[in-house]
Amino acid sequence: MADVLKKVPVREQDPKVRAKNFEEVCYGYNKEEAMEEAARCINCKNAKCVQGCPVAIDIPGFISKVKEGEFEEAYKIIGKSSALPAVCGRVCPQESQCEGKCIRGLKGEPVSIGKLERFVADYALENDIKPEKPESTNGHRVAVIGSGPAGLTCAGDLAKMGYEVTVFEALHELGGVLVYGIPEFRLPKQKVVAKEIDKVKELGVKFETNVVIGKSTTIDQLIEDEGFEAVFIGSGAGLPKFMGIPGENANGVFSANEYLTRNNLMKAFDSSYDTPIAAGTKVAVIGGGNVAMDAARTALRLGADVHIVYRRSEEELPARVEEVHHAKEEGVIFNLLTNPTEILVDENGYVKGMKCVKMELGEPDASGRRRPVVVEGSEFEMELDTVIMSLGTSPNPLISSTTEGLEVNKWKCIVANEENGQTTKEGVYAGGDAVTGAATVILAMGAGRAGAKGIHEYLSNK
Repeated sequence: MADVLKKVPVREQDPKVRAKNFEEVCYGYNKEEAMEEAARCINCKNAKCVQGCPVAIDIPGFISKVKEGEFEEAYKIIGKSSALPAVCGRVCPQESQCEGKCIRGLKGEPVSIGKLERFVADYALENDIKPEKPESTNGHRVAVIGSGPAGLTCAGDLAKMGYEVTVFEALHELGGVLVYGIPEFRLPKQKVVAKEIDKVKELGVKFETNVVIGKSTTIDQLIEDEGFEAVFIGSGAGLPKFMGIPGENANGVFSANEYLTRNNLMKAFDSSYDTPIAAGTKVAVIGGGNVAMDAARTALRLGADVHIVYRRSEEELPARVEEVHHAKEEGVIFNLLTNPTEILVDENGYVKGMKCVKMELGEPDASGRRRPVVVEGSEFEMELDTVIMSLGTSPNPLISSTTEGLEVNKWKCIVANEENGQTTKEGVYAGGDAVTGAATVILAMGAGRAGAKGIHEYLSNK
C-alpha cells in the first residue's frame, strides 16, 4: 500500500538532457498516479485549500471526482472557477496557496493539488471536452484589454454570464505573459496555452490582435464610438526596471522581458526561425524571482554558462522553491549575497564583465526581509558577455495617460477596488499586474474574476 503521508512522485526529464532542450521538464501524472494521489485527500468539511486559492476552486470536489476516475466531471467543477486550469496546474505557486493550507500537510506532505489540476485539465484538452456556454447572449457588450491571465479570465467569466465580449490584444499572438514571458519548458505554447485560449473562444469571446489601446484606439472611443458598455483593463506590467548603474546601456545588456519575449514569442530557440538574439556564452541574470529563473534556464539551454546574481541569501529568494531546485539541477550557478555596481564595457560598446560587491544581511526593512549591507573591501569582477536584468516590471503608462479620469498611483499602477476591480472612471474596471505591479498568474486570474463580477453588478444595476 502507498504511503499516504508522501506525495505520489511526478516524473520529470533528466536534468542533463533537459538542460539542452526546450521540451517540458515535468511529465505530470498518468490516470493511475492521479487517482492514487487523489486518494490521499481527506475531503475536509471546512476546506482550507479553497480559502488559499485566489479563484476559489472547489478543490475537494474536483479531487473526489479524480479519485473515482470521473475526470470529465472533475474538469466541469474546476471550469466553474478557472478559465485556465492547464496553465495554473503548471505555473501556480501552490506551495504558498492551496497546498500551503492543506491539512494533510500537517503530518506529512500536502496533497499535490497543482499536479492533479494539471492532469484533469490536460485530460480535457486531449479529449476535447468543451466548457459549458450560455444558451443565449444578453445583448450587453464588454471590451477587455489584454489577453493575458486577467483578461482571459474576465472574458471567460463574462461570456458564461451571457455578455458579448471582445478582447483587444496589442501583440500579434494571444496569451500575454503566458506566451511571451514563461518559457516553453515550463508552459508549452501550442499544446497548452493555445488550446486553453480556444476554450475561451468556444464560450463566444471574440479576439482582435495588433490593437494597441492608447494608439490604435482609446478607452473613451471604445465606450463612446464603438458601443461598449464597460471595459476591463488587464494589460499587465510590461515596462522593465533597471538598476541605474554605469554601463547599463552597453550591447549585451537585456531586460528579462526582452530576452524572454525574443525566445518565447519570436522562437529564437528554434533554429528554423530567423529571430536575432545575442544569446551569450557567459551570462549573469540579476534578480532572484521566477522571471530570473526563467531567463537563466533559457540562457543555459541556448548554450551559456549562467550565473544568478542576487543580493540576499537563498532563504530570501522570491522564486518558487521548485524553480530554484530545477535551475540548480540543470547547472545554473548561484552567486548569492552579491550585488552589481558597474557593467564593464569594451572599446566597441559590448559587455566584457561586471563589478560586484559582497553583501551581508542586516536588520529587516519595510518588506520584513533583512536588508542587504555592503561588505567593505569585497569588490570583485566577473567576466561576462551578457547581462540580463530581472528586477521586476511596472505597467506601461500608455493606457492611463490616454484615458480621461483614470487615476494611477506613484508606481503608475491603475487605482482599482480589490473587491470588484472598479477604477476611478465609471464603467471601467481593471485587475492583475496593471493594478498590483508584477505578480503571479493566479492572482491576475483572481482579479479577472473580481472584475467580471464587478462589471456584471454594474451593468445589472444600470
